[in-house]
Amino acid sequence: MTIEDEIRAKAVELGFASCGFARADAAPQAGDGLRAWLGEGRHGDMRWMEDRAEQRASPNGLWPAAKSVIALAMSYAPAVDPLALAEHGELGRISVYAQGTDYHKTVKKALKALGRWLAETHGGELKVFVDTAPVMEKPLAAAAGLGWQGKHTNLLSREHGNWLFLGVVMTSLELAPDAPAEEHCGSCMRCIEACPTAAITGPGRIDARRCISYLTIEHAGPIPEEFRASIGNRIYGCDDCLAVCPWNRFAEAAQANRAFLPRAELAAPRLADLLELDDAAFRETFAGSPIKRIGRNRMIRNCLIAAGNSKEAGLTTSVEPHLGDPDPVVAEAARWALARLA
Repeated sequence: MTIEDEIRAKAVELGFASCGFARADAAPQAGDGLRAWLGEGRHGDMRWMEDRAEQRASPNGLWPAAKSVIALAMSYAPAVDPLALAEHGELGRISVYAQGTDYHKTVKKALKALGRWLAETHGGELKVFVDTAPVMEKPLAAAAGLGWQGKHTNLLSREHGNWLFLGVVMTSLELAPDAPAEEHCGSCMRCIEACPTAAITGPGRIDARRCISYLTIEHAGPIPEEFRASIGNRIYGCDDCLAVCPWNRFAEAAQANRAFLPRAELAAPRLADLLELDDAAFRETFAGSPIKRIGRNRMIRNCLIAAGNSKEAGLTTSVEPHLGDPDPVVAEAARWALARLA
């Protein structure tokens, strides 16, 4: 077996669905695209993307000693239709990726295990990354042959669809690169057409300021009124552009890591229950979930928007207590919701 074959076998053993290799300088166009995207202000309030843009633009900008990149993907393909709750206004919709254990911990644990094994068996220096570091995982994964970036900008695989968490191992070892994957979207425009807020402004072009995932997770202030009705009952993220992709017919839920199976209380939560949460109850409910990061106030804001869209008059009694919330963003969302329910 080659060293690359050994790494692939170990990756499968650790729960990864795909593994590929690329040179550290394999995706120079990604840095150019990032700079243009930031220059147009399409990142919204995500100032952290500006702060380390040059490190993010290239693996060598982050770690000059890197010679090769090992790109890895872990499946979280759902067993049920992510759009099934769209007509249930009394329930909140949470993005599939956030319904189970925090993927950062699961993927990083596997990456560290792979890194330890690699260092012990083949030497070299290495660093592991999953999402929280300034690394452009999607272009690197495409360069390593794991798939291509679809028109929704997410990585897309013929074998696993687009339900993939990505991780990267940078190493000082010289590894044989894989050929980049070919693009197979063709004339399909389903993801662009499915976006509720027209955030995908063209193939491979996304304006985060319009994206429901950005608005419900990254954006801290009031959600612009022009997008509120389109948010529907989504209270954390949005799966619409992912869910409609035809390549998902090849993604099997059985291939997903069991850590990502949905927790019962997060699969179809009642808005009335969530609107009762104080800070302590919020932390307890979302312990071990990536949702905990946004904090109680942002979640309540999101639930109030969903309540306002619900057409469920019974939710009025759950909304009213938030009119006097000390957070003005929450109080304003409560006023908006009550006006809608009336």
